[in-house]
Amino acid sequence: MNIAVIKIGNSRGIRIPKTVIEKLSIEDQVEMDVKDNEIVIKPIRRTPREGWQDAFEAIHHRGEDDLLIDEALETDDFEWDW
Repeated sequence: MNIAVIKIGNSRGIRIPKTVIEKLSIEDQVEMDVKDNEIVIKPIRRTPREGWQDAFEAIHHRGEDDLLIDEALETDDFEWDW
């Protein structure tokens, strides 16, 4: 597939066809590398919950990880209405 190189500001770029973007599930970013005098572009594969561990640690260090609801409900004094 031949693709034109276009001017983008002071740089130059290429447009990736929509069919290729959809087929490779490309979202916001790609990884680009130069190997053996060729440009290699790869989609970035994100995993579910990526970055959650770092976010949890940051919340803990800020002291913002208190429970919002008690761990156990006190049911001794509770009566169900049927």
